Amino acid sequence: MRVQLAYGSSGLDVELPDSHVTVIEPVELPGVPDEEAGIRQALLAPTASPPLAELVATDGEVAIVFPDVTRPMPSSRVLPVLLDHLEYLGVPDHRIVLFSGTGTHRANTLSELADMVGPRVLGRYEILNHDCRDAQALTQIGLLPDGVPVLLNSRYVAATTRILTGFIEPHFFAGFSGGPKGACPGLAGLGTILECHNMDRIGSPLASYGVLDGNPVHDMVQAVSRMVPPSFSIDVTINKWRNITAIFAGSLPEAHRLGCEFVRATAMRQVTHRFDIVITTNSGYPLDQNLYQTVKGMAAAARIVRPGGSIVVASECRDGLPNGGHYARLLETSRDPADALSHLAPAGATIPDQWEVQVQALIQRHATCYLYSEGLTPAQVRGALLEPIESVDETITALVGANPEAEIAVLPQGPQTIPYVVD
Repeated sequence: MRVQLAYGSSGLDVELPDSHVTVIEPVELPGVPDEEAGIRQALLAPTASPPLAELVATDGEVAIVFPDVTRPMPSSRVLPVLLDHLEYLGVPDHRIVLFSGTGTHRANTLSELADMVGPRVLGRYEILNHDCRDAQALTQIGLLPDGVPVLLNSRYVAATTRILTGFIEPHFFAGFSGGPKGACPGLAGLGTILECHNMDRIGSPLASYGVLDGNPVHDMVQAVSRMVPPSFSIDVTINKWRNITAIFAGSLPEAHRLGCEFVRATAMRQVTHRFDIVITTNSGYPLDQNLYQTVKGMAAAARIVRPGGSIVVASECRDGLPNGGHYARLLETSRDPADALSHLAPAGATIPDQWEVQVQALIQRHATCYLYSEGLTPAQVRGALLEPIESVDETITALVGANPEAEIAVLPQGPQTIPYVVD
C-alpha cells in the first residue's frame, strides 16, 4: 500500500506492506466555510469575554503576539482580519506592535515574516522578533512560589491591550499548544523559559500530550499568564491542508480550554494495542525544519511502540539540527542516550534545549529510532544518536524481513495525530 507522509513542503510517498499496517490520522475536518467571517464573528461574540471592541484601551500600545516560523499558524489569514477590526475601532497603526513569540528559537528572517504575516501587514505595522536573551528588553513581573523571578517582554507588559494569537495542537509536554504559551515561553526571558522546562517538570508523567490538569509545565505557563493577563486571545485549529477548522476567541483559560477539548476529540486517537514499528513525521514544513522540533514526532510515535520496537521518522530538517545550539552539543558530546541523560542539569541549573534531549533520550531507552532526512548528513544523524537511513521503504522492508508478523502503525501527519493505548 502507498501512503503519503507529511514531509517538507511536498510530502513523501512510501510503499508499505499490504497487511499488518494501520494508518492513524486525525478526524478529517473541512475548513470553515468563510475564514474571515468566522474570525470576525469570534471577535464580536467571544467565549467568557466581552467583545474585543469593549476591551481595547483608548490609549497606549496594542500588543499582538503570533507564533514564530516553527509553527504552521495561518497568521497571514488571521492577523489581517484582526488588524482591520482594530482599524474599524479607530486604533491608529502607530499604536500597534506585533511580536513574534520566538521563545528560545532564532529570530525569523524578513522573508519568513513576509510569508508568515503577509506583505501588507509586514509593510504597515511594527513587527518585532522577541529576544529572550536581551535583558534590556525584559521586565520582572513577579516571583514563582519557589522564588524564581518571572521576566516577560517589557513592551508586552507595558501595553494597555494585549492580544495572544495561536493555534492549538496536542503538545508533547505542555499538553496543548496555543493560549497562554504565546506569552510564556513565547515572550519570556531565558531564565523563565529554563525554569518552565526544567528536568523535574519535563520528567513528570503528567507533562504529556493532552494533559492540562496537574501538568507542571502547563501550571507554570498558566501562572505566568495570570501575572500579566492578556486582554483577549484568538486560537485556531487547522487540518492537514492548513485550512482553519475552528476558532476559539475570548478570555483565558476558558476559550483555550474549549479549543483543547475540540482538539482532544479530533486529534487524539485510541488504538487497541502497541506496534512493533511506528512510522512518523513531524507534520511537514514548517514543523520539520530541524531535528530539535522533530522530537515531537518521535514522542507521538513512542506512545504506541512496543518496548524494544522501532520508530522510523521522516523529517526534512532543512535547517539542520539546528547547528550551534545546546541541543546539538549535548547530543554530539554523548556516547548514547543514557550518557546524554547524565549530562542534563537538575532543576535550578537547566541548560537551554536540554528538555528536547531529555525527551529524545527517554524515547530511545525503549525503541530504536531511525531517521530519513535530506537536510542532515548520515554523520550528523549518528552524532544526534539516531540511526540514519536512505529510504523509509527499504528500512521497513528490512525490519519486516526480520519479523514477518511485525505490526506497523503509520502517523502520516506526525504529532498532528496523537495515538494512545488504554493499557
